Amino acid sequence: QVQLVESGGGLVQAGGSLKLSCAASGRTSEIVRIGWFRQVPGKERERVAAMTWTGELPAYADSVKGRFAISRDNAKNTIHLQMNSLKPGDTAVYFCAARSTIVGNYQYWGQGTQVTVSS
Repeated sequence: QVQLVESGGGLVQAGGSLKLSCAASGRTSEIVRIGWFRQVPGKERERVAAMTWTGELPAYADSVKGRFAISRDNAKNTIHLQMNSLKPGDTAVYFCAARSTIVGNYQYWGQGTQVTVSS
């Protein structure tokens, strides 16, 4: 089992920045790919950014390219999502997720952290 705990959400004005963190624990050696998703009530969950557990092959949603960056702190088994130039449309609950397969569904999820961007 892998446990994921997010932190760093909050309220920010449009144009501002936030950095989310996700601490992974448990059987982290199983993780193949890890990323960030977000969800707004009434809408489908959207994958925002993801990468391999070793920090390679980053991928971003078109809506955040050039503004968000995913990274890993190897020493702390923690990944980050640096979010810059935030827009009200980025308001959502952000989830950290991981999977132990090259392809397929993410089977490990954090509890989520709220990000609210005011105009």
